[in-house]
Formats: sequence, structure tokens, C-alpha cells
Amino acid sequence: MHRHTHRPDNQPPRHRGLFRLAPSRLVLLASSALATVAAAVGVTPSTASAAEVVIYCSVNEDWCREAVTSFERQTGIKTLMTRKSSGEVYAQLRAEKTNPKADVWFGGSGDPHLQAAEEGLTEVYKSNKLEELYGWAVKQAEVSQYRTVGVYMGALGFGYNKDLLAKRKLTPPACWSDLIGAGFRDEVQVADPNSSGTSYTMLATMVQLMGEDAAFDYLKKLHKNVNQYTKSGAAPAKSVAQGETMLGITFQHDLLTEVIAGAPVSIVAPCEGTGYEIGSMSIIKGARNMETAKAFYEWALTPEAQALSAKVKNYQIPSNAGAAIPAEAPRIDKMKLISYDFARYGSTAERTRLLGKWDREVKALAK
Repeated sequence: MHRHTHRPDNQPPRHRGLFRLAPSRLVLLASSALATVAAAVGVTPSTASAAEVVIYCSVNEDWCREAVTSFERQTGIKTLMTRKSSGEVYAQLRAEKTNPKADVWFGGSGDPHLQAAEEGLTEVYKSNKLEELYGWAVKQAEVSQYRTVGVYMGALGFGYNKDLLAKRKLTPPACWSDLIGAGFRDEVQVADPNSSGTSYTMLATMVQLMGEDAAFDYLKKLHKNVNQYTKSGAAPAKSVAQGETMLGITFQHDLLTEVIAGAPVSIVAPCEGTGYEIGSMSIIKGARNMETAKAFYEWALTPEAQALSAKVKNYQIPSNAGAAIPAEAPRIDKMKLISYDFARYGSTAERTRLLGKWDREVKALAK
């Protein structure tokens, strides 16, 4: 574990951006600033100076680091953090159910958070910031009986390396249907939905967009073009940027990070329509540091905390309506988004069924 002091209705919100967490250990006790911020999140300076909070973080590493560092600097609460994908954290919470090792699960696709809520792996907590949040973030809390809450939103899509595409003289893909073409044989990278919340969102999106039979037929055809199923949902974006694969399926904001860094990548919002995530946050059931867990939870929902994501070039849409949306953020309002059924596809039974079917009928196939 890294030690540091340290994703209403299903309709997408108007356009806006967010923040991230990370690893390392710094004990920064600031006097007047500590008193102000600690009081704002309900922790007294004396309590904060002696307290700690343990975070499982499922956003990108740089965001994890920035958020954890900022929280510790502002409150004086020592923070320990481990970065894992949302599917990995969900599995870890199940394994640690009788002896939880962490206090807060921050970020990652909302479906695993809803599954953890359904299984009683997370605590009921109703934030006093709910009235400041967009409806989609509040709906996430309501659906989970207040065991999780929406922190940011991001749309699924894919990206391609323009240089590699030009070298092969291929037509730029614009739709999901394009990705199964013969020209993209062994050129597509996507995460394994068992470990990646991003890829589970993709699996559930296809089922909702196409119908289950057609979706699995599509995924079988796509399988022939997949060169690797990665563990992390953001990994395909980096591979496309580095020219290791021509195409990557991931959230558009992860691709945008690479574009802004100068990578020759084009981002596509598929023509048929696409799904989206509500990145979420949950307090872990039986958290040993409940007071500081709630302090972090409240802090992470503030506009100031949610502005940190853009600072480290992560451009999700924040859940607090008072947080500014960066100009670079993907234009959700210009995309064709499905009416994603978070309650159904965030249930343990449906997730287990779909993953089992994907393992048997897709991943097990020979190339």
C-alpha cells in the first residue's frame, strides 16, 4: 500500500470537469489553514493531527496523488492510499469483508460501487453536499440507498492512432461496427471486464445498445481483432498514444489526456450511440477511521476538490454543479448517449451473469 499524507436520472448533465488521488506519505500540519478546512469537513485540528484515513483509489494515478496530497495538506489528516482498478477494489472488498483494510473507495466506474452497496460492503452515509450535486450524482446515491455517490461522469468511446492508421491506409472508424472490420485484425485493445469497470461499462453498453444476442455476436467478432485484454480500463489509451496498438476502447476523457499531451490520437464518440459511467465514491463497511473517512468524503464533493482533476489533465465532468467544466472536456451534450440502466447493470446478479457469459462465449474463443 502506498503511504501518503495524503465517476436522479440517467440523463447526462450539462458540460463540466473533475480531480484525482495518489500514493506517498507526507504529514503536513498547517495551522490556520488546517483549522479552517478541518472545521469545514467536520474534523477538529486536534483530531486531525492524530488521525489517518486509508483510501482505495480507482481514478488515474496522477489524480489520486493530487487529491490525496491536497486533502492531507489542507486537513493535516495522514492519508494512506493504494491505486487499483474498480474491478480489483470490488474483489478486494469482498475478500476483506470481515476485516476491512481501507476506509474510503474513491472513483472508478459506478457499477462495481453499486454491486458493493447491494452486498453490504459499504456504509450508508448521506452527505450534506447532496443538494449541490447534479441529479445523476444524487440518483446514484438514491439507487444505492446512500451507500455510494456520484463524483464525476464520463462517456465511453474509442480512439485511434492517426499515424498508424495512415500508414495502413485505412478509413478512420466512426462507429462500433467499424471495429470488427478485417482491416483492424489484431489492432484493437480493450480491458478485461472482470478487472476493469471501464470494460464492464462497455459490455453493459453493448447489451443495452444492441440487445443481448446481437451484443455477444458483436463481441465475438471484435475478439478476433483484440490483441490484448488489459487489466486497467485506461491502459488502452496509453497504448494507442504510444503506437503499441492502433485502436483502444476506453473512456473518452482518458484518451483526451493523451491528446493534450501531444499524442497523434483521434477520439471517437461512436455513431450508434454509447454508454457512460458515473464515477463514484463509497465509505467501506466497518471502516476503522470512520470520522476521517466522512471528512474525506465531504471534501471530495466540494468544487475545490473536484477542480483538481483538470489540474492534472483529467477531464471528467464533476458532480458538483459549482465546479467549473474545463473547455477541453468531451462534449457530452453533442453525443448520442444511451439511457444507461445503472440499477440493473449495477446489480451483482446481472454483473455475475454477464461476466460469466463473456468468459465462456467470448474470451474463451480461439483467435
